[in-house]
Amino acid sequence: MSNCLTLKKSNCKNCYKCIRNCPVKAIRFSGNQAHIIGNECILCGQCFVVCPQNAKQIVDETEKAKVLLQSGDPVIVSIAPSFVANYEGVGINSMRDALKKLGFYDVEETAIGATIVKNEYERMLTEDERDIIITSCCHSINLLIQKYFPAELEYLADVVSPMQAHCLDIKKRYPDAKTVFIGPCVAKKDEAEYYEGIVDAVLTFEELTNWLKEEGIELKREMDSDEESRARFFPTTGGILKTMTKDIPGYTYIALDGIENCVDALRDIESGKIHKCFIEMSACVGSCIGGPVMEKYHRTSPIKDYMTIANFAGEKDFDVKQPKEKELKKHFEFIEHRLQQPSETEISSVLRQMGKFTVSDELNCGSCGYNTCREKAIAICQGKAEISMCLPFLKDKAESFSDTIVKNTPNGLIVLNENLEVQQINEAAREIMNIRRSEDILGDQVVRILDPSDFMKAKDTGRDVRNKRVYLAEYKRYVEQSVVYDRDSHLLIGIMRDVTDEEAEREKKENISRQTIEVADKVVDKQMRIVQEIASLLGETAAETKIALAKLKESISDE
Repeated sequence: MSNCLTLKKSNCKNCYKCIRNCPVKAIRFSGNQAHIIGNECILCGQCFVVCPQNAKQIVDETEKAKVLLQSGDPVIVSIAPSFVANYEGVGINSMRDALKKLGFYDVEETAIGATIVKNEYERMLTEDERDIIITSCCHSINLLIQKYFPAELEYLADVVSPMQAHCLDIKKRYPDAKTVFIGPCVAKKDEAEYYEGIVDAVLTFEELTNWLKEEGIELKREMDSDEESRARFFPTTGGILKTMTKDIPGYTYIALDGIENCVDALRDIESGKIHKCFIEMSACVGSCIGGPVMEKYHRTSPIKDYMTIANFAGEKDFDVKQPKEKELKKHFEFIEHRLQQPSETEISSVLRQMGKFTVSDELNCGSCGYNTCREKAIAICQGKAEISMCLPFLKDKAESFSDTIVKNTPNGLIVLNENLEVQQINEAAREIMNIRRSEDILGDQVVRILDPSDFMKAKDTGRDVRNKRVYLAEYKRYVEQSVVYDRDSHLLIGIMRDVTDEEAEREKKENISRQTIEVADKVVDKQMRIVQEIASLLGETAAETKIALAKLKESISDE
């Protein structure tokens, strides 16, 4: 299996959309990255189409084609008949003129090869007397049968594809020629690489468009053609049958498109109940005009595209020189899977790790990309998936963890939307505000229980309120309140720490301090009075003593 599809790792965003849309779940998810499993992939290109980050890339072979042009050998293009749907208003002659400007020797329609293949299918039906024939034009369908339905390989038409038939025909007519196929398909790159020596390079319509733009070459809008061909219907659903003569008695002719429909048909064949059928199978819905490159960039319009093909086709066949049967033979072999089916014990163990203990726990929501929880468990056992890919599991785990924090934090938490309506309230907050049940307030305006001014301020200014001490008079509580505005979730989060006991303790200490100061003031006042009284008495005594001494002095002097 060639690496036709690659991954830009930095772009993978863990959306699991590629897994969800991969019909065979050939994608492994590890280390937050999706990885395509080569031996399981059928190159249908759905992961490339649906990836919202454009993380899947088709390997570009433009440089390979340029090297072929520089070789000196004539390089001839085989262009898929779906080109008229991709390039509106551009016919084969206009396309030939543009590609010759790029350096190509000539351009022919792959419908020539389709005519050859159609003729071989008709020969098989008339001469080989086969019970069931499944067309082998679509390489993705071939890979699907080779990898997932090996018992049906005997029914797969052992005939080259129109691309290969045409390139073989070109090389027969031009022995030195190199061939380049251009179409809307990823799988054709792998087919060309696996069956060497037939197709030398494969370009997608996108690669061609970019190359023409790079060289400044414009496609003329002329729906011109020198001839008509019924084989131009090949890229439409039922297009192969439309070109065939369906006159074999007892045979049923069926056209199927889309991997799911083809898988269902293969299961029917596997049951042994289907016989005498010629089945046209296309991996893409709408067949090749719904190919991955067209779907990704052209945005297909099924009716309009079909009508474009029908108008460009015709009633006749290309005049081809039909090769011998053995020249068109193609061998298909079983491509073995490496991954083993886990045991029931292993599956049950993983389911329990995913939180799936009973059948009712298995939601089968598909968010991980797998259709059922059991399929996801098998993928985990095989190393293709991780338990963390289960979104309900992660959601429950995250909610359980956050609920544990919210329930056990001593802080009151209240969450409001931008309309200031209560969205969530924890038990601690209910205790602060004497609310019995959350249901009594959820959905109501916060003004019913709290002053909304801080919430409004945070919402209007975008600035958080931090550790503001507030007295809730109605509840006789003091709280230290913070309000945080989360713009991303459009929620206001109020955090309240009950500081009533702290406030009471602070007031108690303040009272004690105040009383102590008052007592000290009284003592000081009293002491001052005593001092003043003592001073007064001392003053009187001193005065009397002074008078007495003066008199004594005076009497002594008289003597």
